[in-house]
Amino acid sequence: MSSLSRKKLILQIAVTDRTFKKVPGGYRGKCIHCNTRLEITDDGELLGKTTVEHIVPKTHGGGDVLENLALACRSCNNEKGRRHDVKGPGDPGYEKVVAFLQARKRKRHRDA
Repeated sequence: MSSLSRKKLILQIAVTDRTFKKVPGGYRGKCIHCNTRLEITDDGELLGKTTVEHIVPKTHGGGDVLENLALACRSCNNEKGRRHDVKGPGDPGYEKVVAFLQARKRKRHRDA
């Protein structure tokens, strides 16, 4: 994925997440996991501890599609990867986290 298309996708994640609000210079919202405040710029640059979360990891068939992506703080994203993503489908912890994040993503959805 090119840098430009990645930035456009990041902006799409923010504008379709009802926790993200337009602020001068960008958007401010909440981590999909812990609700920590996150920020991105108007042109889709991730600021501070903001990362892109693949709800279903690429290694387990998840893709770079809007429905599978959310914004998360670095700490939560890394912890999910270390504790759950390495186990994958069939592991109860992994299944629970993925289901939780999918439900939270649906709940926070806003039409762009």
